[in-house]
Amino acid sequence: MTLTTIHETNLPNLMYRGKVRDTYPIDDETLLMVATDRISAFDVVLPTGIPDKGAVLNGISAFWFEKTSHLVPNHLTEMAVDRPDLDIPDEIARRAMLVKKADRIDVECVVRGFITGSAWSEYRKSGTVQGKPMPTGLRDGDPFPEVLFTPTTKAEVGHDENMSFEEVADMVGQEMAERLRDTTIEVYEYARDYAQERGI
Repeated sequence: MTLTTIHETNLPNLMYRGKVRDTYPIDDETLLMVATDRISAFDVVLPTGIPDKGAVLNGISAFWFEKTSHLVPNHLTEMAVDRPDLDIPDEIARRAMLVKKADRIDVECVVRGFITGSAWSEYRKSGTVQGKPMPTGLRDGDPFPEVLFTPTTKAEVGHDENMSFEEVADMVGQEMAERLRDTTIEVYEYARDYAQERGI
């Protein structure tokens, strides 16, 4: 199979183009979400993509949606390759899934199990991660004593901003904030354990 690079899709009726995914309406209840080969780093879409990245991302997403569906319902209904009746070109179908329409909560739910990246940068400067004091002596890549819920805004454009748990609760209510935090940690711990049992 020849590797291809799809930076943008051009199907009819584009509904939304995000940093990586393009979304199209299928019917009143269903969307087609296409994982393109675009690369988004530090909230910037880079000019060149990685061949077949979208197909790999689509497959990984489907795998984890299936594996964690007992923990939290998700929007995946089926893979686009299983719907030849939709006449989606093969190179796009391999990168796409059909999903149920849903209302989005504009919080990016992030769990950190290890200190690295922006958390490491903040820790080196102030000994904190998202403003929370951390134990001294941590090194880049060390595990946290317990996993951290570090939510951010879900920005349409530009940079996602860190949020405190209290800010999440102010936005969505205390009960929903607790549900978001607890479910996110539960999914993270399940996936972490699944990977560790397989030497990853």
